[in-house]
Amino acid sequence: MAQANPYPLRVDRTIMEKFKVIASNNGRSVNKELEMLMKQVIADYEQNNGPIEIQVPSE
Repeated sequence: MAQANPYPLRVDRTIMEKFKVIASNNGRSVNKELEMLMKQVIADYEQNNGPIEIQVPSE
């Protein structure tokens, strides 16, 4: 299960309001829409640059 990682996002109000419309039209919350976009960016990056190796702390 994904771990919550609170991150305060500072973004222009107009951009956020438009993003809320996009997320809603896609049937997602703003959080899930951001997560989906982040996954796409990571996949594109890794396809062009190879896997990103990270150390995930154990619980």
